Amino acid sequence: MILPIYTLGQPVLRKVAEDIPTDYPNLKELIADMFETMYKSEGVGLAAPQIGKAIRVVVITLDCLAEDFPEYKDFNAAYINPHIVEVDDSETETMEEGCLSLPGIHEPVRRPKRIRVQWLDEELQPHDEWVEGYLARVMQHEFDHLEGKVFTDRISPLRRQLIKRKMQALLHGQFSCSYKVKMPR
Repeated sequence: MILPIYTLGQPVLRKVAEDIPTDYPNLKELIADMFETMYKSEGVGLAAPQIGKAIRVVVITLDCLAEDFPEYKDFNAAYINPHIVEVDDSETETMEEGCLSLPGIHEPVRRPKRIRVQWLDEELQPHDEWVEGYLARVMQHEFDHLEGKVFTDRISPLRRQLIKRKMQALLHGQFSCSYKVKMPR
């Protein structure tokens, strides 16, 4: 089922999400719905707060990058209760980011190239890995949602000032996108 994406201004996007128990009701269906919603909205990642749930569940697909990055062919993964436990900030990279919850806004964001992450997969098996490259960036972006942050929180005050009008327009529903959204009232 395709779910509406919550846009900036929805309180759930500013909440710190909670870990879920391994017997969370209908978890497989929730993950399937999140994948379907992400694909329909042409995103590469989706965090549960973006569909109105303050829980630590994220889905990521990088298959769309397989032409340029063959290692991402058929890459589709769910992350349950993920946490970044260590950051290697010896190397950072700036890339433009956008977000399904902030349609029409794209800004350069500097992030570490390598992070250590712990999570459960869809089979509830634990993982503890160092992740790098584009996947590390997408994880950081999506896991920020679990901490009540959006990517514009990571840009400079000057850049935030420069996009203030766009942000205000977004909060007032003055944007267009090709997917279903749920705006603040």
